[in-house]
Amino acid sequence: MTAPKTKPGAVPPLAGEASDSLLQRFLGYRMKRAFNVVQADLAEALRPFDLRMTSYTALVLIMDNPGLSQSQLAAVMDIERPNLVVLVDELEGRDLIVRERVPTDRRTYALNVTLAGRQLCEKAMAAVERHEEQMFRGLSPEMRATVAEAMVIIRQAGGQAG
Repeated sequence: MTAPKTKPGAVPPLAGEASDSLLQRFLGYRMKRAFNVVQADLAEALRPFDLRMTSYTALVLIMDNPGLSQSQLAAVMDIERPNLVVLVDELEGRDLIVRERVPTDRRTYALNVTLAGRQLCEKAMAAVERHEEQMFRGLSPEMRATVAEAMVIIRQAGGQAG
């Protein structure tokens, strides 16, 4: 059997697994790799509820902040308004939330969760709590607190960049 031909100047594939040891020195790289694992497991936890991370986040925020405006929701989620409209349309189409005009400002909609939305959200939150317990079972309460504090500091520093 002959080896497959490669184009002139192309680098042949490696025989073993690739190493990311050079990238491991970067904390941001490690955070991204860890987030990929958490995000994949969270997606599985939310799948039975037909929710994605963004739709779950929006539903929780609306439930926790009755009368939240679409602009406020977009700001707290840090997403563009056109993307938010699609998300709100999806949740409203599933009868999980309602959009109601604000009487004092006809251009603004107040978002509120429906009974079905509240029930689904509470079940999904319980699943997310189980997901978190499973994912972070190897971290002591002190380590969890340190990681949470570090994320706040990183986020604040990111807001000051530029």
